[in-house]
Amino acid sequence: MKILVLNAGSSSQKSCLYEITNDTLPMKAPQPIWQGEVNWTEDRDSGAIKVKTATGETLEEIISGYSRQANVIYMLDALTHGATKVIDYLSEIDVVGHRVVHGGQDYQKPVIITQEVKEAIALLSNLAPSHNPLALAGIETIEQTLGDVTQVAVFDTGFHRTIPDSAAIYPVPYEWVKKGIRRYGFHGISHQYCSTRAAQILGRDLSSLRLITCHLGNGCSLAAIKHGRSVDTTMGFTPLEGLMMGSRSGSIDPGILIYLLRQSDYTPEQLDHILNQASGLRGVSGVSSDLREIIKAIDQGNQRAQLAWDMYVHRLQTGIGAMLGNLGGLDALVFTAGVGEKSAAIRQAACESWEFLGLKIDPEKNHQSAIDVDIATEDSTIRVLVIGTQEDWAIAQQCWQILNSL
Repeated sequence: MKILVLNAGSSSQKSCLYEITNDTLPMKAPQPIWQGEVNWTEDRDSGAIKVKTATGETLEEIISGYSRQANVIYMLDALTHGATKVIDYLSEIDVVGHRVVHGGQDYQKPVIITQEVKEAIALLSNLAPSHNPLALAGIETIEQTLGDVTQVAVFDTGFHRTIPDSAAIYPVPYEWVKKGIRRYGFHGISHQYCSTRAAQILGRDLSSLRLITCHLGNGCSLAAIKHGRSVDTTMGFTPLEGLMMGSRSGSIDPGILIYLLRQSDYTPEQLDHILNQASGLRGVSGVSSDLREIIKAIDQGNQRAQLAWDMYVHRLQTGIGAMLGNLGGLDALVFTAGVGEKSAAIRQAACESWEFLGLKIDPEKNHQSAIDVDIATEDSTIRVLVIGTQEDWAIAQQCWQILNSL
């Protein structure tokens, strides 16, 4: 079975092709036979296309003056043409899986995409404006290029459907709940994959574990996972709540927004842009949303960059503390995504607060930046894992299961 996965981000479109030849899914994520990525510049005028195959062939091009959809079609063309060709015809693809950030209350499990599903994704775009429209664009691009191939939507919110009402419902008039205002949570595909992988690494049954998974990328969220089920998470009604992020503010006093609307001439659209695109590390530091650039600026004596770092760590430690309370204990702390997998300094800073619980991180193991490893000392009472998140493989697994159930 050939499974194509599309993972749309706010500034990128990633894609990969898996080929599963056995009747059962492999335990570990296999290497895709083909991977493609388009990264757009901030002005969206050009796209940097990178493609590579499992056998080492590569393609790198920058395309200017075309739409995002045209860039994605160009990337997918590399599946069947040139040095990165791995199949003869696009019709060889059996199913296409899409990461969709927001599924609302109605879509809590992966589903085959129909017109009704597309309309629901579009309606939910006001709750995930940086992601849902792009997922929908990817679905429509596949319709144009592959015709009536089966497409599956896998929702980031789905894993968090098990969060109890006490954690999911906001302390506002209950009538708002009936309007769908509640905590949905995001990065669920990543949190779910990492919890399963953590159990494999530890040689434990997932149902016996209490985990905190830290998805730290440009977007950041924590999840408290007990017996394999999400019981709390930091993101909420939208992906804006929770931790300080690359360019998103995370949680702030809602009274600030009321004050600005009353006392200044901000529009809701302007505030939306500021909170999602001009806050977080970028807004505080004035340097970048990229933690690597923040660290460079700190080394050059930039005080605002130092403040951004300190705030980021403080919010991360505070979030972990809240998750600890909800779990009633902890077996393993898991770091994943770009920052979580690559920044030894962030992992060290996040763990320092929990030494009184017996958590001990091994400095040498931590700085090796290896993936899918335990970096705690042997005598640590809590394991500390670095796991390479495999959202694409998790989506492919769901596609395989749906196709095999038809």
